[in-house]
This record gives sequence, C-alpha cells and structure tokens, in this order.
Amino acid sequence: MVNRTGANTGKHPLRTAAQVVGVVFLLVGILGFIPGITSNYDTMQFAGHESEAKLLGLFQVSILHNLVHLAYGVAGLALARTVASARTYLVGGGAIYLVLWLYGLVIDLESGANFVPLNGADNWLHLFLGLGMIGLGLALSRRPANRR
Repeated sequence: MVNRTGANTGKHPLRTAAQVVGVVFLLVGILGFIPGITSNYDTMQFAGHESEAKLLGLFQVSILHNLVHLAYGVAGLALARTVASARTYLVGGGAIYLVLWLYGLVIDLESGANFVPLNGADNWLHLFLGLGMIGLGLALSRRPANRR
C-alpha cells in the first residue's frame, strides 16, 4: 500500500523488524525501572558511572540509560510506519549503537565521560545491536530477483 505521499506503508519485513526492535527497546527501558529485574536498584542515579544498578544483574543502567531505551523504542514504532523510515531506523540506529560501542571502548569507564553509564557487558551488547540492526536494515532491503 502506498499512502498520499508515495511512501510504502504496506506489510513489509523492514516494517515488521523495526516494530519488533522498537518493542524490545520499550521492554528493556521499562524493565530497567523494575526493582528485582534491575539489581542494586536503590543505587540508580540519573546519569553517571556511579550508578551500580544493573539490568538483569549484568548491564549497568541509569535513569538516562533507561530513558534512551524508551526513546529508541518509541522511535522504532513511529518509524516503522513506512518502509523507508523503517530502514532508516534500523541502519541509522545501528550506526549510532556502533558509535556508542566505540565510545565505550575508548573512554575510562570510571570517569565522568561515562555519563550513560556503560560497562563491558553494555559495550558488547552495543556491538551486537549495531551490527544486528544494520544487518536487518540492509538484508531486508534487498529485493528478490524477478522470477518468470
């Protein structure tokens, strides 16, 4: 289906992938605010490496970190409305995660530069997310060869 602006809004794997990724980010953002699922919840700060709160006891989080996940989720659902914007969300969002992965590798995790905050588990997850989102965006953009 093509809307009035010429954008493809019909069923498409790119749109579905952006929706799924968006829902996962929303879920992760919500879970980051639930004590028990997030260990050391009482130490959570708005931002900064001093937050000892860890989602699933592994990924260091803060209020800012959780809000970023929620924003990524909302963006995914909003941009899943068209094929082009879903591709932009997956590829562009994945690129941002790769930049965040590189940032996490080069900063001192015990310094003020670690404002998100990040830890080693976050860094590896960001690499996986970046490559995965870009991979989905590119792989699902390929058009099948015409068959006769």
